[in-house]
Amino acid sequence: MTSTVPPKNPAQTRTAPWSFAAPWGAQGFVTDLDGPVHWIEFDPSGDATPAGDATPVVFVHGLGGSHLNWCLIGPQLAAGRRAVALDLHGFGLTAGTRASSTVQRNARLLDRFIRELVGTPVILAGNSMGGLISLLETSAAPAMVRGLVLLDPALPVPLRVPDRQVASQFLAYSIPGLGEYYLRKVRSARPPQLAVQDVIELCFADPSRADPAMVTASIALAAERQGLPGAGEDAFLGASRSLMRVVGARRRYWAMTASVRVPVLLIGGEEDRLVPLASTRQAAARNPRWETAILPGVGHTPQLEVPGDVIGRIRDWLGRHFAPVAG
Repeated sequence: MTSTVPPKNPAQTRTAPWSFAAPWGAQGFVTDLDGPVHWIEFDPSGDATPAGDATPVVFVHGLGGSHLNWCLIGPQLAAGRRAVALDLHGFGLTAGTRASSTVQRNARLLDRFIRELVGTPVILAGNSMGGLISLLETSAAPAMVRGLVLLDPALPVPLRVPDRQVASQFLAYSIPGLGEYYLRKVRSARPPQLAVQDVIELCFADPSRADPAMVTASIALAAERQGLPGAGEDAFLGASRSLMRVVGARRRYWAMTASVRVPVLLIGGEEDRLVPLASTRQAAARNPRWETAILPGVGHTPQLEVPGDVIGRIRDWLGRHFAPVAG
């Protein structure tokens, strides 16, 4: 089998200078898509043997996430197919501004990434904000998406009392002036180790499940981001405020989900503090054609907290909807 990495114009794509994902067999690249965009490819040597359908998988991280969010499941799902993960504008190792980091602009980035770097219809796997962006792409460009895996995607919240910590944080983000002050004085003042631990405690139902090698890599990436331009408060606020606007437009949001015609696997953590279980159940009820899996005792990032369970469920879904090609 020849290399799965697409032909690259040296003026547009180069090998990335970072190797945070190397422990999981991934290689990083930077491609000029109206500015440098960092992405990784699992099994870049192309040594995996295709087995039936080989539709590529593109992983899309959530708010505050990066390509590292997929390293615990990417190598296993790369068997027989391409598997790549990009850093959205303003996150990971891709710079962004308040304007370029909105969910709408990042949906356009995802579309261009698929068309220009993958070059064929894909299966999208998105977590949190990345799930919302994947839904936007599937609805807007149905010819480019063959399947959709949503892991605790950003969803409209039913009328209920939200998690107090989460609600107070997003309220602070939404208020002009206060959001900037909060991020500048609170978030940016935290050392990388504490920032990573805060995310784990918010996103995991059981923080003891955090993979030590992933924690180490995440701290190193957070430290690297402190010296990168376009990786600060403005990008985070642009993304978070646009996300709240999109999920707040409930009627438009549910119309978007109803327009999706490809197979969908919805995975939700029963103890997710950011996307309440009631939201996941509401999405499943409104979209009965979707397959839904609720994971007990799991939080907002199941691909990091229980990667083995997630791999098994995605592989089962792939096997049923993307059957081997007849010989």
